Amino acid sequence: MPDFSSVRRRAFAPQARDGALRMAIWAAAGILFACAAWLMLDVAVRGAAGLDWRFLVDEPARAGRAGGIGPILVSTGLILAVAIAVAAPLGLAAAIFLAEFLPSGSRFAAWTSISLDVLAGIPSIVFGLFGNAFFSVWLGMGFSILSGGLTLACMILPLLIRTAEHGLRMVPDEWRHGAAALGMSRFSSVWRIVLPAAGPAVTAGLLLGLGRATAETAALVFTSGYVDRMPSSLLDSGRALSLHIYDLAMNVAGGDRNAYASALVLLLFLIVVNGLAMSFSDYLLRKRIAA
Repeated sequence: MPDFSSVRRRAFAPQARDGALRMAIWAAAGILFACAAWLMLDVAVRGAAGLDWRFLVDEPARAGRAGGIGPILVSTGLILAVAIAVAAPLGLAAAIFLAEFLPSGSRFAAWTSISLDVLAGIPSIVFGLFGNAFFSVWLGMGFSILSGGLTLACMILPLLIRTAEHGLRMVPDEWRHGAAALGMSRFSSVWRIVLPAAGPAVTAGLLLGLGRATAETAALVFTSGYVDRMPSSLLDSGRALSLHIYDLAMNVAGGDRNAYASALVLLLFLIVVNGLAMSFSDYLLRKRIAA
């Protein structure tokens, strides 16, 4: 007589494993969500008390214990503007070259991909030391907004290049072949067909790089400096918002209130940037599908 119990055990074993795996995934997601929610709630509750309009426009006073973060926001904006202005065209040009003009099976392409992956994983403080040695000392820029922005551009370039490259490679080859059949040049087909189709990935990479640069501290300690006054040019030293939070929390007694308020401003900015990245990518994707 056949042993039906063993048959049932073998039948239910995969279901039990799937159920356990599903529970583990939900538990991990729940833990991550709880940690993120606790962090954001703690920053929001502690920072909301010191956040108002004057805090956003006034200059710091008493080493940051009083006053606001007006010059800090201006310096942060200038540093990010320099980083994006340099990284965006260079990263997009490099991604187009790697995806469209360089043979994918070549040794140069393989070594370039490995190098980009290695650069993307290098600690930010290493980029800070490089920026200090190259931009601040060797090029004579000193501790300046320009030096900090160029260092951040070097740091986000690998992320931007790899994201844009993957987006370009995901465009079907039939689109390229159709453009060639219509007599379009290689450059024209890339500019008018392939690049707009890869727009969501390119935009997402750019905005995610912007978000990473905004929250960067270690790379700016050695390049942009600590000065918290209003900058008059890109060659002036300027304190980024993340560096201001670190200084208030670690070096200034009684600076916790303004540190939390500054952290709340930074957190809100990062949420907005990431939200824009997802929304704009979805918009470009829907526009591409509709077209």
